[in-house]
Amino acid sequence: MTDTTDVTRDALDGAVIAVAGAAGPAGRATLKRLAEAGATVIGADADPERLAEAVDEARYAHGGATVIGDTVDLLDLHATRDWADRVEKDFGRVDGLVHLVGGWRGGASFAETDLADWELLEKLLIRTVQHTSLAFQEGLSRSDRGRYLLISAAGASKPTAGNAAYAASKAAAEAWTLALGDAFRKAGGDAGPQQAAAILVVKALVHDAMRAERPNAKFAGFTDVRQLAEAIAGVWNRPAAEVNGTRLWLTEKP
Repeated sequence: MTDTTDVTRDALDGAVIAVAGAAGPAGRATLKRLAEAGATVIGADADPERLAEAVDEARYAHGGATVIGDTVDLLDLHATRDWADRVEKDFGRVDGLVHLVGGWRGGASFAETDLADWELLEKLLIRTVQHTSLAFQEGLSRSDRGRYLLISAAGASKPTAGNAAYAASKAAAEAWTLALGDAFRKAGGDAGPQQAAAILVVKALVHDAMRAERPNAKFAGFTDVRQLAEAIAGVWNRPAAEVNGTRLWLTEKP
């Protein structure tokens, strides 16, 4: 039987992976998992204090791992391009961008939708995807294992009345990511894509602090952030042609 953990470690060993939105619970789990697999990890977030904590936590968990924090305003395309250029210049390559920038707003009904929610979510969930994908595409295209990974929600495929702004934002982010996947496909020609853009879909995420706050909650269908991090690392163990332009479901399809 193949040891999947060892294979994933080999696939990521020496890789350079950027993580956008690295300071949240999912980002922290991802920094640790990628560092464990032997990757150099560069996390970005708008909150320098929380980012520093996340980086220190990953370094402590995996002594000797190269984990770096970089405070970046991902709503600024120029700043995001500078970040991408800096990563490749400092480490000689860039093999992945994991997009974990999140946010949620919703209402009690469709009629009560507040368009201010859309204005916020459009920035967090769409604009940051646009900026990171545009900034990192060229670098990823130079990698023999380049991956762009978006974390999305099942609600994008089945919007509910009170979640119009959130579902529409996620759906737009998915479409943008799939367009990047098509660019990789076209660049690969007859040989097939050599890089991949893929979407990991969850119902929602859960972490230890949430369980502590609501000890009686079931969190049915939720994906633990550690499981998400494992799935993220596993994408590098699969051929680009297999995952490019696909949705990888970590929850039941709606």
